[in-house]
Amino acid sequence: MIETRIELGDLAAMTAFGSRIADKLKPGDVVALTGGLGAGKTTLARAILAALGHTGEVPSPTFTIIETYDSPALRWPVVHADFYRLDDPAELAEIGLDDYREGAVLLAEWPENAGGFMKEPGCLSIALQPIGENGEGGRIAIARAGPDWVGRMP
Repeated sequence: MIETRIELGDLAAMTAFGSRIADKLKPGDVVALTGGLGAGKTTLARAILAALGHTGEVPSPTFTIIETYDSPALRWPVVHADFYRLDDPAELAEIGLDDYREGAVLLAEWPENAGGFMKEPGCLSIALQPIGENGEGGRIAIARAGPDWVGRMP
């Protein structure tokens, strides 16, 4: 497993990091975003979507659980999911996540509530940790990548 740490001092750095991730994505990949409430998971997901070509709003999928973004507006179809409200990974079958994921990139917030995705070779796990008491110093991103990310780590 490949691991790297990136300091993201401000919103511009977070946006640039999202852009670097988007440049490396391919269908079937999972970007698993972890961190506490307010860590920047949705902000990073928005930066990735913008870099893939999305120009509209990106609502947090906390209540809908899944939001989809389709090509040709985007380079690849994207499923943006927030699993915060899941009580059991078995609920994914009810939601139909596998159907949404066909040929798409998955941006997964709170992936641990969905059983995690690190066993998938195309998973890029990014843990966001605030710097300072309230995150005023930005974030540290700890990126861990599965074997499919060899040679394309952002």
